[in-house]
Amino acid sequence: MLLKLPCRLGLILVDQMRDLPNEFYVFLRRKLVPELRYSQLIFEEELANYVEAEMNWLDVGCGHQLLPAWRLDEERALVGQAKMIVGIDPDLASLKRHVSISRRIVGSASALPFDDGCFDLVTANMVVEHLDNPVRQFSEIIRVLRPGGRFVFHTVNRSGYFARMRKLVPDRLAKTMAALLDGRSAEDVYGVHYLANDEPELTRLSKQIGSEIEAIEFISSDAVFAVVPPLAAVELVWIKLLMRPWLKRLRTNLIVVMRKR
Repeated sequence: MLLKLPCRLGLILVDQMRDLPNEFYVFLRRKLVPELRYSQLIFEEELANYVEAEMNWLDVGCGHQLLPAWRLDEERALVGQAKMIVGIDPDLASLKRHVSISRRIVGSASALPFDDGCFDLVTANMVVEHLDNPVRQFSEIIRVLRPGGRFVFHTVNRSGYFARMRKLVPDRLAKTMAALLDGRSAEDVYGVHYLANDEPELTRLSKQIGSEIEAIEFISSDAVFAVVPPLAAVELVWIKLLMRPWLKRLRTNLIVVMRKR
């Protein structure tokens, strides 16, 4: 009990810090990396390029939101553009909290309960890093796509510093760190595998399952340690270095467009 008390006090303290305007981090970011953008905003813009009015869209691992919570209005507008959108996730409790996708199914990417070729677009936002059998799961996604349909996803880059650090952290500790650094609840933190999270593996996988990589973008995002000013400064310096084209493969995130042949 005594050991848990400092941790709880730490969570309360960081929550209070997060509620205050993070002026120091914003100042540092503007000075050190003014071109830096949040990866979720970049993914949202990418999605908008592929969502069309007569489209059947499947979001895999939809959880309780498609975009960050503070982008709910934009999420609803994006969802409203498609003729039909279906969300699938193994977590029923999370699905019940979803407010923008009305058609939701409890299920796994390993055995999608849909006919062949019934979707024009499949998406996944920060899901691929959790897949434990990407050959099977990507094969299922390609199966339910029509010929020429696209799988557009945002995930962690296995070669980036965040993935390298995450692999060193036990899942239990990762839940605490996610609460401290990102304000996420333990229920929103899942185990990671990173089995299809770099360019060579994705290229090999796409050929194996009858698809092709149409685009792959290496992107940076806001500092993981944004709420810890000394660490945020160091991290932003590193992110600035990663903006150089020859270091792009070490950036933290990937946005990938895979097309079914």
